[in-house]
Amino acid sequence: MLVLFVEDDAMNRRVVKDMLGVAGLEMAEAPEAATGLTMIDQNDYDLILMDLRMPGMDGLTAIRNIRARGDAKAGLPIIVVTADTALDMRADCMAAGADDVILKPVAMTLLFDAIGRMMARGGEAGTILS
Repeated sequence: MLVLFVEDDAMNRRVVKDMLGVAGLEMAEAPEAATGLTMIDQNDYDLILMDLRMPGMDGLTAIRNIRARGDAKAGLPIIVVTADTALDMRADCMAAGADDVILKPVAMTLLFDAIGRMMARGGEAGTILS
């Protein structure tokens, strides 16, 4: 399974990459939303982890761009990974097209639970994180 993490903070990317590695998952990294969108054009990912607050394009705009695609990649599972705790943040994420939201600092169990839920919808839950 290949995960794309769109996150501007290198330390956050490293921590999540190490967590995913424990489960044998591979992770590609994009330091900004525009780069992440280009990487989605050029590669096949199974899941996207998306930060909300990044320089340039924010995560909600990137999610809307992904959902507006005219191909199968528009349906990629997207989990928002954010430190934003605003009351309407989760609703905003879901309205933009996110499938789930987890808060930073990322707890491995919450990350794996969220990934498991996404894969269960796609029929792959038994093949990862077990």
